[in-house]
Amino acid sequence: MQLFTAFFIIILTTGVFAQSGRTATPESTPKTAAATERSVKELFDEASSYTRVKFSEYADKNLPFSERLQEQTRREQKQLAAKNAAIATKRGGFAGDDLYFLGMLHWIADNLDGTAESLTSYVSSPGAAADKVQTARYLLAIAAAKQARFDDAEKSLTDYLANQPVKLIERLRIESELAKGYQSARRFDRMAPHAEQAYAAAKSSAKEAGTRVRALDEMLDTGMLVFEAYSGIGNIEKADLALDELRTTAKLAESPSFYYYAADKKITYMIDTGRKAAAMAYYVESLVLSTKDFAAKTAQTDVYNRLKRREAHYKLLGEPAPEFAPADQWLPGKPRTLAELRGKVVFIDFWAIWCGPCIEAFPSIRQWQQEYGKEGLEILGVTRYYGMQVGAKDPVAEIGILKGFRTKHSLNYDFVVAKDQSIQLQYGAVALPTAVLIDRKGVIRYVATGTNSTRLEEIRAMIAKLIAEK
Repeated sequence: MQLFTAFFIIILTTGVFAQSGRTATPESTPKTAAATERSVKELFDEASSYTRVKFSEYADKNLPFSERLQEQTRREQKQLAAKNAAIATKRGGFAGDDLYFLGMLHWIADNLDGTAESLTSYVSSPGAAADKVQTARYLLAIAAAKQARFDDAEKSLTDYLANQPVKLIERLRIESELAKGYQSARRFDRMAPHAEQAYAAAKSSAKEAGTRVRALDEMLDTGMLVFEAYSGIGNIEKADLALDELRTTAKLAESPSFYYYAADKKITYMIDTGRKAAAMAYYVESLVLSTKDFAAKTAQTDVYNRLKRREAHYKLLGEPAPEFAPADQWLPGKPRTLAELRGKVVFIDFWAIWCGPCIEAFPSIRQWQQEYGKEGLEILGVTRYYGMQVGAKDPVAEIGILKGFRTKHSLNYDFVVAKDQSIQLQYGAVALPTAVLIDRKGVIRYVATGTNSTRLEEIRAMIAKLIAEK
């Protein structure tokens, strides 16, 4: 294992030097000299096949898969692509398909400017291969959408659709990137048609998708884009219909997790748009339908139990936040009431020192505090005494542990330390971590349990929304 670590460090260091523009002399690095003699296509092939070759090596050596190793290998691939692109650019004298393969190297390296420059030149070059030009149009559309160059992205999409072949998976990705770009720019009217096209492409391409999981993910992601577009516009009817369509699709696909997500999203959306009574009625209806919409008992039970676990959260949403039950300690500040925090957006993080997922969320929480603290975000970390479970013989010792923990993780917000589960039960935080967001008027607007990248982005988006509500 140590040998592999050393090997990866060598690769990473080489990639960093290449990107920084520092190159060794040909005498000291014969491999670099050899690289300059290879065609641009050969340089591209080396970078393109890098992850496949490495993962094959890992398998041969029985090296266990991990996300960290995967990310590291992808990073190395980007560094190699950047190095090879620099070699090709320095050499110049492009002919034939060289500009295409240079653009592809920039694409792998996540260099969108380089991608756009090289592929734009290739598309307009005499004698360019038709199939490669079509791939170039596809990548030019995505690169432009990612950079919010919407006119360029729309033109590349139009050109792509006017030529052949038009691949469903490629159209799906172009439309999705445009929808996401317009969403970031809060141009929801322009987002909606692209979201609709992306969802249609996702459903049509489901039969072609490599795996069932991938097909479901694409339908869920694009279906949510449709919902978010109409929600952003303020078209409640179409937003509701988008979620109903998602639930129907989940039923046909026999996916309980997909089905639950669509039902849960509609319940919370109805509450957030002032339809609490109707939302709770829909919740009860969803419990009943969950036992009818799936033939498999396991699927029925899965949806039913997930919805039931959310019942306490649904009841809290849209209601005034209850004042905390008496806490034993506030660290390091003095006790405050939620009434005193009125006018601020309050993020309550229910956590525990032994909770791994809670700790994984800390970098994001620190970032939110830096980004939104001056705009009125107040963060409170609510925990309780766990005694010997965390190695503390008494509350005094545990407070010392918490103080050290707070310093270690650079958490600059107050900890609220309870004697028991009273505050957790008030907010339905029976599992950890649980996140609660209270708006400036003191109303609970968000409650959710668990940590993953999607959930953290969801919380960040909700914080931004509440901050904007002056």
